[in-house]
Amino acid sequence: MFDIYSGPVFGMARQQFLQAADILEIPQDQRDRLLYPKRAIAVTCPIHRDDGSTVVYEGYRVQHHLSLGPAKGGVRFSPHVDIGEVAALSLWMSWKCALMNLPYGGAKGGVRVDPYSLSLKELEALSRRFMQELIPFVGPHVDVMAPDIGTNEQVMAWFMDTYSNDAGQTVTEIVTGKPVSCGGTVGRREATGRGVTHTIVRAAEEINLNLAQSTAVIQGFGNVGSVAANELHALGVKILAISDHTAAYHDPKGLNIPEIIAYVAKHGVLKGYSTECLTDPNTILTIKCDVLVPAAVERVITEEIANKIECRIIAEAANGPTTLEADAVFAKRPEIFIIPDILCNSGGVTVSYFEWVQDLQQFFWEEEEIISRMKKIMDKGFYDTVKSAKELKVSNRMAATCAGLKRVHLAKQARGLFP
Repeated sequence: MFDIYSGPVFGMARQQFLQAADILEIPQDQRDRLLYPKRAIAVTCPIHRDDGSTVVYEGYRVQHHLSLGPAKGGVRFSPHVDIGEVAALSLWMSWKCALMNLPYGGAKGGVRVDPYSLSLKELEALSRRFMQELIPFVGPHVDVMAPDIGTNEQVMAWFMDTYSNDAGQTVTEIVTGKPVSCGGTVGRREATGRGVTHTIVRAAEEINLNLAQSTAVIQGFGNVGSVAANELHALGVKILAISDHTAAYHDPKGLNIPEIIAYVAKHGVLKGYSTECLTDPNTILTIKCDVLVPAAVERVITEEIANKIECRIIAEAANGPTTLEADAVFAKRPEIFIIPDILCNSGGVTVSYFEWVQDLQQFFWEEEEIISRMKKIMDKGFYDTVKSAKELKVSNRMAATCAGLKRVHLAKQARGLFP
């Protein structure tokens, strides 16, 4: 059924859903409607390259459900994007928003392109064309987009401007993650990384780990990984190793995180920072530490790696970093406390919600209030997940997924077959 949703990422999301549905005893005839997306859109995005040639890129937007409110989710520009991956990410967004009690359904989008191969002018052309193609299917109360891998505040500003020009008026609430100068909110760029760190603090309390005397390894040094590294460093955590798609560094004495962040701000990537600390990126996840933060892409923690990991906490800053086979290994390793992705990285969508609300009201909050509100919402999600995991005798991942799935299921039951 629905063969377009294929591939290992969607297969993983589907199996997680089925496990949660079994725990919740959801009737078989109601499962397909909860699993499969309401709408999947494929678009072609032709642009003129700087050399005058015309190139066509393939883009997708998947809206999982609209039962709790508009769809919400990021857009990634990556050469590995396919509709199965995007659909899986939209599912995880649904459970995440419901877990955090946000009035959204899940969505995700993407364009199959290497953004680093484009000039700034070409990136703008592609961003505007992608939004232009999606205008009939999105809106502030239909589908609200946000940044993800390969996109940023500037791309969101181009999205917003393109939609606004079509509407004939400024519509800031069509996207979140915009620059503050055009309707964005303070604290949004740092929100996901801050949320990751906040859940690590709560997990450390749960297992009696003194973070000020702890070590961490972070795979992925983009917006999320770098902010989490900076926040953990400020708490006294020694960052032993970091990596991105260009380089990996390891220093048992601890890396100079502020210096590395300044280097990346100037050069864009980790490559070239050092020759002395270079290490094999394939070993980054198995370096002995207290806190392991996968902050890159899906399915990086395999069964083999799960058996080799030596840490106390795994904080899933990335979406879907742990395979089903690895989860089976962790089920036999209770000494590792896993903060599942839909909880760990939910700070981003939580503050995106705040941005959307502020844009709708045209009334903006101070950053202290935003951080405080985010932590309060994440604390409830964290403690509810831990409590449910103990009561149901399931993993933290299943507890979080069940909480999100149950809320969506109840909403669909109450509303009927529509939307």
